[in-house]
Amino acid sequence: MAIWKHSRKDAILAAISVAQFAITFTLASTWNLMPLAGRITGGVLLTAMMAYNTIVVSHLFTHMPWFVSSKLNAVVSIINSVNIGQSVQAYELTHVRNHHRYNNDRPEDGQSTRDRSSTYRHGKNGQHEPLVSYALRGAVDSIISRARELAMVVRLWRVGAREENLLALASKKPDRNRRELRQIQIDRAAHCLALVGLAVISWQWTVLVYLPAFFCALTLVNVQNYYRHYGANPDSRMTDSVSHYGRFYNLVTFNDGYHQEHHLSPATHWSQMPAINARHQERLATQPRIISPVPAMLGFLDRRRSLLHEGQTKDPS
Repeated sequence: MAIWKHSRKDAILAAISVAQFAITFTLASTWNLMPLAGRITGGVLLTAMMAYNTIVVSHLFTHMPWFVSSKLNAVVSIINSVNIGQSVQAYELTHVRNHHRYNNDRPEDGQSTRDRSSTYRHGKNGQHEPLVSYALRGAVDSIISRARELAMVVRLWRVGAREENLLALASKKPDRNRRELRQIQIDRAAHCLALVGLAVISWQWTVLVYLPAFFCALTLVNVQNYYRHYGANPDSRMTDSVSHYGRFYNLVTFNDGYHQEHHLSPATHWSQMPAINARHQERLATQPRIISPVPAMLGFLDRRRSLLHEGQTKDPS
């Protein structure tokens, strides 16, 4: 009987999910036993795990759930909701059904962007929003949203009538709609109760390590998204994203660097991203596009990046 829906390679991602869950609670429970250096190292590790899970593990899961069993996929959603401090099911709705539909669009006719995570959403004169503003504002907004979710205990974390964005993105099919909204409720309950549990284990660790690490991870995720699109041409499906083809980076991030390819075929398994590149190579090669020499997280080091959204290309010499 088949367990894995797409590839047995997804077992690595599942193992990473479980390992992060266990490490997080271990860090909280051993806080009082650690020297200062260990506490600092633990905080850095927690930040890296949450950012990595959001960018790679949960991101891949939202596009292509790993298991044949819907119950196992629901369990993964719960575990990783605890790992990233937010509902993975809600992440799927906002990312897969919003971001990948509108692809970091620019405002038109005085309206806001349709992609709610667009780097142009709060920009001026057709430009990207400044990096620091984009990264920190997004992190603050997420912290506020998580605080509101804690308060949703009064309605057992159900999606409320005022959450128009989620309700609009949920499936229009009644049965699937109920499953999705129910999963968001369960995910929210899981990460909120986990936070309470961590505070019971060690409120000092939760306040001094977890919350700062969570904020830093959210900021890093926003930096990653920013440079996945900075300078790209949002008006062309072939050039609306930025790829990085470093072998080591793509090995440890399950081909996350193939971002243009991911936008061209978001429903393709991560292991097939090089094949998507090969399939579209002729079309990709016929027009200016951005290939970054560094991973998106380090995009600020790419000083020679073209600004295709302005119609500018840099001299490669």
